[in-house]
Amino acid sequence: MDYAKKVDEIISALEKVRIVPVLVLENLDDGLRMCETLLENGLPAAEITFRTTAAAAVIQAAASRFPNLLLGAGTVLNAENLQRAVDAGARFAVAPGCNPAVVKAAVALGLPFAPGVCTPSEVEMALDLGCRLLKFFPAEAAGGVNFLSSMLAPYRHLGVRVMPTGGINTANLAAYLKVKEVVAVGGTWIGKAADIAEGNWEKIAALVKEAVQLR
Repeated sequence: MDYAKKVDEIISALEKVRIVPVLVLENLDDGLRMCETLLENGLPAAEITFRTTAAAAVIQAAASRFPNLLLGAGTVLNAENLQRAVDAGARFAVAPGCNPAVVKAAVALGLPFAPGVCTPSEVEMALDLGCRLLKFFPAEAAGGVNFLSSMLAPYRHLGVRVMPTGGINTANLAAYLKVKEVVAVGGTWIGKAADIAEGNWEKIAALVKEAVQLR
């Protein structure tokens, strides 16, 4: 399968889940418990960020144990992280910024990659590198829904798709999902590191259920 088709598949998968919890996981056991909680409560997707040393191990174990979970690698800042994500079984990768070297490496590895953008110039850079799926980050701090819609206006005819992340929650979730180009939003409010560390699984499950109802 060529790279463009792989990206199309990920876009279709993201359109189905609509919300991708963005997770910072400190150990394997908590990571698997979090993934299980997501699946049990109707949200089969997770972005495991490479902000901790446990990320690759969580992705690998979750990919094996939960084949129906749409697993992405987040905060992929270099080719080494990208290779670890591929080896672990991530189906896509995301970064906060647009690094041409990382984008090219992702294409070479055949891993659908969403670079981060928050200006028209960055959108054009990403498009020039062959990206159609972009991460709008940090969404709320950069200007929110109105800014996103205005920024995308000159590029709509090119078929660009976006996954906003950063500052999105139950209060503004619906507004982002109404933007035609938005395939899904990244959710940092679901499965916060503090709640996972404290074992607040009932609270996390309730947040997952609420998000599913709102998408």
